[in-house]
Amino acid sequence: MTQIQLSDAQAVILSTACAREDGTIFPVTASLKGGAVGNVCKSLLKQGLIEEIPAADLNTVYRHDEERGPITLRATPLAYSTLGITDEHDETPPAETPTPPVQRRKGTKQETLIEMLRAEGGATIDEIVEATGWQAHTVRGAMSGALKKKLGLTITSEKVEGRGRVYSLPRD
Repeated sequence: MTQIQLSDAQAVILSTACAREDGTIFPVTASLKGGAVGNVCKSLLKQGLIEEIPAADLNTVYRHDEERGPITLRATPLAYSTLGITDEHDETPPAETPTPPVQRRKGTKQETLIEMLRAEGGATIDEIVEATGWQAHTVRGAMSGALKKKLGLTITSEKVEGRGRVYSLPRD
């Protein structure tokens, strides 16, 4: 079986839903802005990780269908298995081996950026430009938009003598 690779936003939304008793997606607790929630949900629907069901609570409506009425979303069994969550009512004892972490895309420029910011001493804009091939304004936009606003990461910066402004993320 092929591994389903999830973005950070997809992993947060799915794991939150799977932690809920009814497996519903809404309300979304991830700090996504604008149409990002809709885009993430469309992607998860396409992959079969979530499904549409009739909405019982009007505060959880994803869309309105002319025939079915208000529709919401919930995690499918595939979502639970993708996240390594087993059925709690299973009679077999849990295995001693830990479940593998959620697979995310590897080798992306965003991943490179995050690794550089988490490294000892952080990184300057010029260092990130050299590593990613991005322009300086793209680096600043990625830190402000993708990392701070969409992923909710806290980026700090400080002026270091002989190096200039250094940006960093807290290490895990």
